[in-house]
Amino acid sequence: DWEVELNDRPDSVKRTAKGKIDTKTQKQCKDYIRPLLKLCKKKEVPPDILVFLVQIVRFMCDGEFVQANDSYIQCAIGNAAWPMGVNVVGIHQRAAHDALSMGKTAHVMNNEMQRKYLQSVKRLIAFEQRRRPDVNPSKKVQS
Repeated sequence: DWEVELNDRPDSVKRTAKGKIDTKTQKQCKDYIRPLLKLCKKKEVPPDILVFLVQIVRFMCDGEFVQANDSYIQCAIGNAAWPMGVNVVGIHQRAAHDALSMGKTAHVMNNEMQRKYLQSVKRLIAFEQRRRPDVNPSKKVQS
């Protein structure tokens, strides 16, 4: 649907900088999500990621984009205390610092392939949200 929508734009829109960026983003998303689709076909999606993907799809079908986004964030960064790599905020490292991050690593940090396909999932959530004018704005994520 996304590719069709982009192809249906007038040439004058396609040639603008924004039009080119939109087309490039869609193509990148399509490339990045292929490994996830292959894992789905082989039924080899990691179970902990599969749970979140099922939630995201259900929420999107129901028009609950805020909840879909919350599930994406939970999958991508999890409960990591400092998901962006910050590990010391003061002069002294806390004694329990190592215990904070145990078992709470973010899936998106595991490997490049997972980072890319989860990024594509986020882009698909945003596309579906734009495509659904029937959904109450209170159930949409503000961009």
